[in-house]
Amino acid sequence: MAQPSLLTSISSYLVISFSLLFFLTSNVEARVSCNPISYIVNETLYNTLFLHKDDAACPAKGFYNYSSFIEATKSFPKFGSTGDLTTRKREIAAFFAQISHETTGGWATAPDGPNAWGLCFKEEVNPQSDYCDSTNTQWPCYPGKTYHGRGPIQLSWNYNYGPAGKALGFNGLENPELVANNSVISFKTALWFWMTPQNPKPSCHDVMVGLYHPTAAYRAANRTAGFGLTTNIINGGLECGIPTTAQVQDRINYYKRYAQIFGVDVGPNLDCANQQHY
Repeated sequence: MAQPSLLTSISSYLVISFSLLFFLTSNVEARVSCNPISYIVNETLYNTLFLHKDDAACPAKGFYNYSSFIEATKSFPKFGSTGDLTTRKREIAAFFAQISHETTGGWATAPDGPNAWGLCFKEEVNPQSDYCDSTNTQWPCYPGKTYHGRGPIQLSWNYNYGPAGKALGFNGLENPELVANNSVISFKTALWFWMTPQNPKPSCHDVMVGLYHPTAAYRAANRTAGFGLTTNIINGGLECGIPTTAQVQDRINYYKRYAQIFGVDVGPNLDCANQQHY
């Protein structure tokens, strides 16, 4: 039997190698396309954005890890995947800015600046009440439980814990502690709040991706689309409709930092000073 020539052997090897490379590349592309968030935010970038989240000074050290964030986003496939790439990056930057303010551990002279200290806390320190609205009969408080701020968005009040738990598959009224004890659930509650409209409020997601279309009444209240409206949705009763507060400015500063890192502009209407709060 004739032996294969050296040229034939090399050709066969190259065909097999290129086929294997194509297969591996295709699989990588498929994985990326299945998770648009990891395409925009890889683990290295995530740790750069939240530069000090795992410092010893942060009570949430080790809690807000990248894998938990990515796992949580799988329950909200429209987050960070709606619109063109600039819109997607801007939404993620806005979300990161809001959760960073809610969980910040930064101070004026903090290393790397105050806005490098997002995701430092996982629950409210010294809550002033149990955050139980006893008049809400749809989501009644469970005896002995407190509904103070927990997680990246600092989920608060029984009327948020109840529906968040129902949507995510846990008993938020009976087991609110899960939001500070399970990092995936914690991120899911923040994304639930971000993605879910709560009449008369639109969702923060719709505001940031251009799906919010204000009525005449909302235009009269100056509730125009932009990052400032997400602040109004989250904490407008205390921060909006008044001259820009330090809290609002901190949210804006976080947003500017993240938008710069993502390489996108911040868009219009950053503050909510002239907006009527909800």
